[in-house]
Amino acid sequence: MSWIISLIIGGIVGWLASIVMKTNAQMGLIANVLVGVVGSLLGFWIAGLLGIAPTGGILRFVVALAGAALLIFILGKLGLFRKT
Repeated sequence: MSWIISLIIGGIVGWLASIVMKTNAQMGLIANVLVGVVGSLLGFWIAGLLGIAPTGGILRFVVALAGAALLIFILGKLGLFRKT
């Protein structure tokens, strides 16, 4: 059951990150979920490297959102998203 919740929250995080990064029109549901899950892993990995241990729901959500936005930025630089 917890993996279903992780996928739902990953989808929300990916969707919000795609809105922030202005790639929402180029991403579908599956891309939002993948970017949300992988981006939040990236965000928590970088936070760990910086010595930041996010506790509490809001801070964890912000770190996940920042990681997903960073992943979209990296994918954009690799040419996976067109400039519109």
